[in-house]
Amino acid sequence: MAATRHILLTGGNSGIGFEAAVVLCRAGHQLTLLCRDPATAEEAGRRVAERAGLGTPPAAEVCDLGDLDSVQACAAALLAQATPIDTLVLNAGLQYAGASEPRRTAQGHELSFGVNHLGHFLLAHQLQPLLAAGRSPRLVVTASEVHDPATAGGKVGAQAGLGALAGLQPGQGTTMVNGTDRFNADKAYKDSKLCNVLFAREFARRLEAQGTPYPVIAWSPGLVIPPTSEGGFWRYSRQSNELGQRLFALAARSILRLTESVENAGALLAALAVDDTYAAGGFSYHCNRVTAPGRHVFEATATSSEGQDPDLACRLWEASAALVGVKADQP
Repeated sequence: MAATRHILLTGGNSGIGFEAAVVLCRAGHQLTLLCRDPATAEEAGRRVAERAGLGTPPAAEVCDLGDLDSVQACAAALLAQATPIDTLVLNAGLQYAGASEPRRTAQGHELSFGVNHLGHFLLAHQLQPLLAAGRSPRLVVTASEVHDPATAGGKVGAQAGLGALAGLQPGQGTTMVNGTDRFNADKAYKDSKLCNVLFAREFARRLEAQGTPYPVIAWSPGLVIPPTSEGGFWRYSRQSNELGQRLFALAARSILRLTESVENAGALLAALAVDDTYAAGGFSYHCNRVTAPGRHVFEATATSSEGQDPDLACRLWEASAALVGVKADQP
């Protein structure tokens, strides 16, 4: 059994994050859930404790990843508490495939980029001192195989690609990262997952350059579509195209058997957060790959070619730092 760790987790109120939180709490780890509002935080803590069979719910803090002011306030509160973080899990995410118009964060950025990447970037940047003070620290980032145009999910429809990052000019409000005028919700999501991979790679490179390397793990859980969930990751996509999403889910889950269960994906995330198997320093990417209907293999693999571009990773880091108003030379 892994030694007890203090774990901060975004997206712990539903889906993969909730299942991971249950596993981690049941194993005795100290967990802090970061949720978008007080009601969600309180409810998430209660439900995790109930499922885990604990009398005391995990700690919870408000952190709305779609509002950089909320992220800053959350980070400031955690820094004031000064409790070291052993594992930081950046897991929350959203998608609204099928929408014809972009949704916006509080600061005007396209929502999937703002929540999936930019809010997490700011959170990790600000909490780096607490993570560095943790026992054998570790960073885990939930990405997706759709960041890679060579994968089954990545090649369908518009493909991920950040171009020259022309859309990340401060003050203009990000729509498409590559600067194109036409909004595509599916591509925006795929691009945000490519940003996750590049962020993790650059975070690890900077740690190594400072002489303080520790594990920075990006991963793809596979296609996870809970059969009964009304909230969580798929909530916005269902609003944009409910019939299409339900037909897709039925085909993927019940006919083609391409999906992973939310319980299995949550167990994988929990293992990434604490198990010694994933304790090697530096960047790695792990993918829960379909090998046959109903069968998956979880293994380390290469990212897309664009996800391996060190210059792009560095430029994305610097552009993201400018957008959120922090110094680019940390960590």
